Amino acid sequence: MTALLRLHGVTAFYGAIQALKGVDLEVNQGEIVTLIGSNGAGKSTLMMTICGNPRARSGEIHYDGSDITQLPTFEIMRRGLAQSPEGRRIFPRMSVHENLLMGAYGRAPGEAAEDMERIFALFPRLKERLAQRGGTLSGGEQQMLAIGRALMSRPRLLLLDEPSLGLAPLVVRQIFGAIRELNRATGLTVLLVEQNAFQALRLAHRGYVLVNGAITMAGTGPALLARPEIRAAYLEGAH
Repeated sequence: MTALLRLHGVTAFYGAIQALKGVDLEVNQGEIVTLIGSNGAGKSTLMMTICGNPRARSGEIHYDGSDITQLPTFEIMRRGLAQSPEGRRIFPRMSVHENLLMGAYGRAPGEAAEDMERIFALFPRLKERLAQRGGTLSGGEQQMLAIGRALMSRPRLLLLDEPSLGLAPLVVRQIFGAIRELNRATGLTVLLVEQNAFQALRLAHRGYVLVNGAITMAGTGPALLARPEIRAAYLEGAH
């Protein structure tokens, strides 16, 4: 398989604190890859480092065959990456429609209208809430909006950071089902950061385990689910 994203020996710091310790990771074209780990393991830092903030202190990040390690964030995203960040970070005073249009900034209006219809097919609730301010939506609706906004840029690689955080199980299943359908129907490549290890590993083709800034395990989703140390650390009582 062709690697769309490859990290080799990546380190990152916040001040004097080392958050990533020589991370090696690959995401192949058309895969869903998940990164699991406990709070503070460095999962969100890894996502942000891929996007150039914080900048990798050492190591290399390659996307679609090009070294993007030192590129500014806007240039990285212009190459076909999109992120739905932890905490959603929608624009609360803007309507659902306006939030979605922000994801399509710089694209032709006709293209944006087409993509919006695809997002409404994926998340019908957003169409019902089109004129409503983002900040008045439920947590699940805000998460759908954050993912929809990211998809409006037509990414080749979607970075999803904790999409299930704080959501009811029914909503989590709906969002994970939408991710699976996107991957199946369009071949969209997804890197998913999740604390909900059970759902994430069921969804993913492959997974990595991050502990204190370092990758400690890797394998297929089913293989990691079957490992007793994974079950003990992340899955007890989770499902």
